[in-house]
Amino acid sequence: MPSSSEDIIGLYQRHASTWDKDRTRSLFEKAWLDRFLAIAGHNASILDLGCGMGEPIARYLIEQGCSVTGVDTSHTFIDLCRNRFPDQEWIVGDMRNRVPGKQFQGVLAWDSFFHLNHADQRGMFSVFRRYAAPKAALLFTSGSSYGEAIGEYQGDPLYHASLDTAEYESLLQEQGFEVVSHVVDDATCGHHTVWLARLNR
Repeated sequence: MPSSSEDIIGLYQRHASTWDKDRTRSLFEKAWLDRFLAIAGHNASILDLGCGMGEPIARYLIEQGCSVTGVDTSHTFIDLCRNRFPDQEWIVGDMRNRVPGKQFQGVLAWDSFFHLNHADQRGMFSVFRRYAAPKAALLFTSGSSYGEAIGEYQGDPLYHASLDTAEYESLLQEQGFEVVSHVVDDATCGHHTVWLARLNR
């Protein structure tokens, strides 16, 4: 069955409750989140784009004293977030569109940005910049090389795409971000390819 980036919204909404049960809470991302917070600051304001159901990443950030604004297209995910963390801000929305009307000390797109197609990924870097306060941290995951890949979840095709390393570096630089750390296929983090950057403006 063919798949595109536009199918992702429906997939996660259909399977939101199952994903909530399946998603590990082991926080294998902790080392990267700690590096992110070392730039953004503990007690930072964080924008979590594609926040899912808020666990384990948003929970960890909240436990570190951060204020979190989460954005996700799935209203089921956002309802779960609101029930779990009622003191934070949760928005049903698309990361590609301007949703919050403010800037943040940290911008996060973990395991969400890579579901966008190539053109939409390119367009996201100006969105990251728009949301980033001066010297803000940016953390996102990507693929390891240029291309598209179709995975599977609950019998539905699951779309992923990636630009190549040089293009990500160029897009970050154009928006004033400096790469702090970049690891391809990080074996200590579930073989994720991770980018951590800082806004220099």
